[in-house]
Amino acid sequence: MKKPLPLEGLKIVELTRVAVGPCVGRILGDCGATVIHIETARRPDTLRIIFPFKDGIAGINRAAYFNKYNADKYGMTLDLTHPQGIKVMHRLIEWTDVFIESNAPGVVAKHGLDYESVKEVKPDIIMLSTCQMGQKGPLARFKGYGVQAAAMAGFHEVTGYPDSGPVGPFGSYTDVVSPQWLIAVIVASLIYRQRSGKGQYIDHSQLETGTHFLGPLILDYTSNGRLATRVSNREESAAPHGAYRCKGEDRWCTIAVCNDEQWDAFCRVIGNPPWTKDTSFSSLLQRKRNEDELDRLVESWTLKHTPEEVMSLMQQVGVASGIIATGEDLHNNPQFRHKGHFKLLNHSEIGEVPFDNPPFQFSKTPCEVRMASPCLGEHNEYICHHILGMSDEEFVELIQSGALE
Repeated sequence: MKKPLPLEGLKIVELTRVAVGPCVGRILGDCGATVIHIETARRPDTLRIIFPFKDGIAGINRAAYFNKYNADKYGMTLDLTHPQGIKVMHRLIEWTDVFIESNAPGVVAKHGLDYESVKEVKPDIIMLSTCQMGQKGPLARFKGYGVQAAAMAGFHEVTGYPDSGPVGPFGSYTDVVSPQWLIAVIVASLIYRQRSGKGQYIDHSQLETGTHFLGPLILDYTSNGRLATRVSNREESAAPHGAYRCKGEDRWCTIAVCNDEQWDAFCRVIGNPPWTKDTSFSSLLQRKRNEDELDRLVESWTLKHTPEEVMSLMQQVGVASGIIATGEDLHNNPQFRHKGHFKLLNHSEIGEVPFDNPPFQFSKTPCEVRMASPCLGEHNEYICHHILGMSDEEFVELIQSGALE
């Protein structure tokens, strides 16, 4: 007998774009929820037009980021400026358990889809609004993406090199750290509804989520008056500590030596060259004082080895080390292969491509990616007929009215 997925039977409607909202829906979908991703052909999800594209060919259904974040979902196009479109949306609200939206504050209210309005349609609905700064406050109207939120949260000030301007973490940092929090909050709200019969409104600030990950630096400032700034790849309590060039074209490996025991092990691995006995490196304090020279000497050794060799040699003696992996490295990673992390699924337009499975497994129930991401409006007919129970005549009328655009 086939085991049910952990969230099988849960129904989700998401009026979301880009990353945070879609990532939340993707994780819930992987766990068995039925998820409907709504957009419009006139203004499709921004990720549909952002490279890279399959085979380097641009297309509304070929974008890698969109396809990654929207697997295990049904795709629907719906014009919410059309009276018939709003009627369909209300039917979806009646059907769903959780409504997720990731628009700027006030946008959904213009369509009568704020919490007070949707609660009239579905009294026990759980609604999540996620945006840059939250729904209220002096900066609530601030618009942007995770890059801007990461900068305002403080990450750009502490990411980069001391002698140059801010670099910032790769990509939209707050976009990728927010969904995990939101999954926990949604599940908690579902438990609350199960016990009380009442719904919940969740107002999420991506800025505040990001700031949590700078807690120690904020505490250091409030307690000690020390203002953190850019220190490149260095760490106060470790040396050597950085990313070092290795043999090969643009190949790198990280090494972190955190105490004298690890320093001795590191020296043994690289053959105890004479410079390791120099008093300039005899203690952590001395190594920190001479860190520029230390990094140069460490790299003179790593350049003779592949990053995989460096990582293996260091890890064998208890020194933290890891290759800076490329996309090719990840797909060839033996641990990923053993865990079945990448799964080939057949996408309606671009064919068979790998999708990543959830990074967790349950002991008593399956959980894996099952359905490739939808083409624009791919499931309009299925949703109208099989989920909302519309007749053929109703569906044709919607198409002719322009509501499904």
